[in-house]
Amino acid sequence: MQEIIIIITAFLASGLTFFSGFGLGTILLPVFAIFFPVEIAVALTAIVHFLNNVFKFFLVGKSIDKSILWQFGIPAIISAFVGAFVLNYLSDLKPFHEYQLLGKTFQMTLIKIIIAALLIFFALFDLIPKLKNLEFNKKYLPIGGFISGFFGGLSGHQGALRSAFLIRSGLSKESFIATGIAIACLIDVTRLAVYAENIVKNHETLNWNLVLIATLSAFAGAFLGNKMLKKMTISALQSFVAVALIVFSVFLGLGII
Repeated sequence: MQEIIIIITAFLASGLTFFSGFGLGTILLPVFAIFFPVEIAVALTAIVHFLNNVFKFFLVGKSIDKSILWQFGIPAIISAFVGAFVLNYLSDLKPFHEYQLLGKTFQMTLIKIIIAALLIFFALFDLIPKLKNLEFNKKYLPIGGFISGFFGGLSGHQGALRSAFLIRSGLSKESFIATGIAIACLIDVTRLAVYAENIVKNHETLNWNLVLIATLSAFAGAFLGNKMLKKMTISALQSFVAVALIVFSVFLGLGII
């Protein structure tokens, strides 16, 4: 059952990224967080996210706008390091509150609260029209890169902000998608370099079969999403996912998950 949930989630979420510019990390992280500690779930999501972006890069990489890539990507790399180190620090903190419910003990930790808050924040991008259509002037690209990279390093949630900044860069649809994928790859490499110590330390507790099947499912979703790019609208699906993320975030923040 665990494998089936992850296969379906990775497949659908990966396809979603071709339409919104974000989605895989946002949706896959909560699923991994059900089966692993939050800091490990973030790292595993980053692995799948990176491998999937490399696959997508080979599908659409020829359309990258190199000027936009470096304006946005360099600040993103720097801040992704910062965000990833913050994640490592927060994951070492002890729970600040424990409570019992229905005979079970639940723990609330700072990292769970922060990840839950970020999930809710980015879910609102799909629910509130003003956030869904949020755009920034091209001159703010370096600032957007810094902000997006930091959240990418901290929780993996960088796609929504990246899309908001890139959408005003005068890119074609193909260049918008390809450039966003290239930037995501840069951020993924950066944060994985920081997460590596935590992954190695906990490698015996990780289920690498889940990582493999999630990656292969994401490949399939990306391939299908690329084929259906001009044909599908996903507004209703995005809204459903956003509501589900908010519900999950409440349980995560309360320490139930």
